[in-house]
Amino acid sequence: MTPALLPASRVPESRDAPTLRWGIMGPGWIAERFTESVQAHTGQVITAVGSRSLSRSKAFAETFNVPVAYGSYEELAAAPDVDIVYVCTPHTAHHASAVVAIDAGKHVLIEKPLGLNSHQARDIASRAETAGVFAAEAMWTFFLPKFDVIRQLLEAGTLGTITTVVAEYGEHFDPSHRIFNPELAGGPLLDLGTYPLALVTQVLGSPLRLHALGQPHESGVNAQVSAIMTFDGGAQATVNTHLHNFTPTAATIVGTKATLVIEGPFNMPGAFEVRFPEGTRLRYDEAAAGHFEGLHYEAAAVARTIAEGGLQAGQRMLADSISTLEVADEIRRQLGIVFPGETGKLVQPTPIL
Repeated sequence: MTPALLPASRVPESRDAPTLRWGIMGPGWIAERFTESVQAHTGQVITAVGSRSLSRSKAFAETFNVPVAYGSYEELAAAPDVDIVYVCTPHTAHHASAVVAIDAGKHVLIEKPLGLNSHQARDIASRAETAGVFAAEAMWTFFLPKFDVIRQLLEAGTLGTITTVVAEYGEHFDPSHRIFNPELAGGPLLDLGTYPLALVTQVLGSPLRLHALGQPHESGVNAQVSAIMTFDGGAQATVNTHLHNFTPTAATIVGTKATLVIEGPFNMPGAFEVRFPEGTRLRYDEAAAGHFEGLHYEAAAVARTIAEGGLQAGQRMLADSISTLEVADEIRRQLGIVFPGETGKLVQPTPIL
């Protein structure tokens, strides 16, 4: 039977979450957006910022009224007035930076992707478990109110058996952007492709088979990736990501009872529709918005989880983050993409054929 209404989001007001003292590790663009969002929409407190450059830390601290600036990640991790470290260093430093914080006994929220590869992600998960600290990937999409509604629809079986997931993400970048730097694990796969791959693995799990196609870029990074996957039960998924230009960044989840169409950008606040074969449409209306309106939800959710004694975020479990990176590893294995500092053993050892 077609439902009359969509379920309501269960995400509480971000300002009602218990307060944590946050340290920012890596004062870059996403750290700025996170800090703006958290300071505007929550009671969370940014108490310190750390960078390998003290001048960068001081500039960030001055801009965002952060009390303390440190000139090293180690100093930030050791700071007694920091409860949790938000790791937003370049991709190539996510693992090492997270380890510094975990070894200092700090909870960690790590920008996506959790690591360069699934080996690094599993190591972070293992270290956090051993240390008894919270760890999660900052995949902010899954913390948004609209994705709580989508999660309820999937759990209730409103769409029926899922047969197909299609998702894409392309964007234009200035030639000076780090995405064109091979030494910083450039290319669209980790920056952009993480979103469609995370959606696919969140909905369908790990693929049984995968076939990837790639396109090189003159800078030496990969320019474009497409992949088609098959899953247990016969479901299929298709993803595309590239750095050539902006795309709608839309996503569609097809089931035997209904189709869920997430308007682009699907990874940000915005609307979606559930479309039934007889013509009924149920719409989740929400103004399209960006990081300022959305990043605070993950901070609030993390604060609630830690206050309740939890060590992982239910919205994005570490096993899910690892699964996404396993798929990315297989794509890279097929395309011959190796990131700085990796050796053969770091790439997914069991190929998905």
